Amino acid sequence: MNKNSFSHLNKKGRAQMVDISSKAMTQREAVASGQVIIGPDAFNLLVDGKILKGDVMAVARIAGIMAAKKVGCLIPLCHPLTLQNIEIDFTLNPEKNAIEILARAKAKGATGVEMEVLTAVSIAALTIYDMCKSREKNITIEKIQLDYKAGGKSGTWKRKI
Repeated sequence: MNKNSFSHLNKKGRAQMVDISSKAMTQREAVASGQVIIGPDAFNLLVDGKILKGDVMAVARIAGIMAAKKVGCLIPLCHPLTLQNIEIDFTLNPEKNAIEILARAKAKGATGVEMEVLTAVSIAALTIYDMCKSREKNITIEKIQLDYKAGGKSGTWKRKI
């Protein structure tokens, strides 16, 4: 494959699922993050556990985990993976009225888990949005990004701060 070409396109320029059958099975890890910024009233209700739809963090965590397990169905050319671990953590930042989201995943396989953690963060953020939107319309989801990946031919990568 040419370094300047896309692996998801065949010689005719058509979309294809990359053949990973000859790749080594290695330990894969990835971390992604993002944040949801809401108004101060909704943020205080969330902190106090008074959002009418229920426990926002618990529901968002489960939604993110479920989404990570379904990436192969959601994103057309992604390979279905068997995740050995997926964790989602939240940090409340009262100075910004923000819920910071961090997702970590591990798998042993022939392809990485970057899309799984990015999807987990995205769906957790959308779930927070959904659960808070009746109280606050001015909600922003931002900075969804890959922060770290390890394993496979390309080795370890970490986002520079």
